[in-house]
Amino acid sequence: MTPDSARNIDFVGSHDLDGHGDCVQIMVHKGHAYIGHMFSDGFTVVDVRDPKSPRNIGFFAAPPNTRAFHLQTHGDLLLTVNAPNIWVMQGYSDPNDYFKASITDTFTKRDKTFTAGLRVFDISKPAEPREIGFMPIDGLGFHRLWYVGGRYAYGSCHWQGFTDHILAVVDLQDPTKPQVVGRFWLPGMNTGAGETPSWAGKRYALHHPIVAGNLAYTAWRDGGFAILDVADPTAPKLVSHRNWSPPFGGGSHTPLPLPGRSLAVIADEGNLDDCANGIQRCWVFDVRDPANPVSIATLPTPSEADYCAKGAKFGPHNLHENRPGSLQTEELIFATYQNAGVRVFDISDAFQPKEVAHFVPPAPERMVDPRPGRPRVIQSNDCYVAPDGLMYLTDVNTGLTILQYNG
Repeated sequence: MTPDSARNIDFVGSHDLDGHGDCVQIMVHKGHAYIGHMFSDGFTVVDVRDPKSPRNIGFFAAPPNTRAFHLQTHGDLLLTVNAPNIWVMQGYSDPNDYFKASITDTFTKRDKTFTAGLRVFDISKPAEPREIGFMPIDGLGFHRLWYVGGRYAYGSCHWQGFTDHILAVVDLQDPTKPQVVGRFWLPGMNTGAGETPSWAGKRYALHHPIVAGNLAYTAWRDGGFAILDVADPTAPKLVSHRNWSPPFGGGSHTPLPLPGRSLAVIADEGNLDDCANGIQRCWVFDVRDPANPVSIATLPTPSEADYCAKGAKFGPHNLHENRPGSLQTEELIFATYQNAGVRVFDISDAFQPKEVAHFVPPAPERMVDPRPGRPRVIQSNDCYVAPDGLMYLTDVNTGLTILQYNG
């Protein structure tokens, strides 16, 4: 693969996943990559023990019209979300509409059946996921999860009566019978209980939490960033809430705590084509006092090309999340930037972050995205980084790309 642009990152290997190149979240566990899909109803397992020649194990189907686009692995467990395949079912004439209002307002075409909930697999044999548990949800189900072992998983979930996804705390003491034991939402989201939203033309929704100690760091799309006390998982409590939209474009997506340095990095997703809501950024917060998080810097915006004019989406999507077993660093931030590929930032001086590496893959050879009129442009989605600096990068059309960070 010859990149459009690269610095301090080398190409290692790739796989188009045999027609399932529509990739979102990736976990690498016991020499295998588990990959969720944007449009395909299921997930894929890839043997990556030889990163130069990844081998596709196979596609594992979800129920009809049901996505498993986000997933988590730890120990012998794989958790996958189940939610409606909105892009296929709704057929948004303008894909940007998904981000401009609550999902309960935009997802209206529900004539086809789908499954909503959380699915649990035994992966003691990594190449042979075996379903052992399912928890149904009365609503649109889960969007994204955080699980790094222990009794509890944390995720964003929609139930009937809520405007969008809220926090769900799931007890996995018996992984064959997961159950929700705690919830939290921003005031105004529980319209079923008579609450009234204070926003309009925005999307207040939990994208997902990341938990460090007794604190959950949460990103709420246009609703900003909140820190929650989850010392009692059955009763999460608000510690602080910050929102910078407006004047900025919103779309807060990934809330990465760096607890050893009392910092947090919040990635605002570039969620509209052609920078229609401005330049989206990654914000660095000082969280020494969790009750008073203070924004102290932003990561530099890629500028070696005119990415707003390139087509499709430009700007942050996801951050490498420092999971157990992966590369854990509080000085390097690995971030996907959609049509600008993947970026590495040095924040050893948190007030003056600098880019130290990037890799921009070439345009997709063919499109997997079924939405009409989408430009043939890369959209780097997720990045998992191994302790040796191997980077596992997903794209909405091109499948899996494996890279080596040389910093």
